[in-house]
Amino acid sequence: MDVESRARWEQYTKAKEMMLERTNIPEAPWWIVDADDKKKARLNCISHLLSQIPYDYIHHQEIPLPPRVHNPDYHRGPVPKQMYVPAIY
Repeated sequence: MDVESRARWEQYTKAKEMMLERTNIPEAPWWIVDADDKKKARLNCISHLLSQIPYDYIHHQEIPLPPRVHNPDYHRGPVPKQMYVPAIY
């Protein structure tokens, strides 16, 4: 199918352009992601998505927290390394 798809690349592109032209409306816009670099594409998508959400700072009253209860009989066990999300950034 990949060889056949290459032969039809222009047809697919024309169909995509027609679909975008007919379905891109203000109430439901299409967004195109340049995805040659997958990591950058994902970060750009996240940034763009968050930029579309209106954000207003809301002031919250500070909540007084009681002191933590310490139980000397409790010993926290180790967390397996495979459970951690990798610290990439």
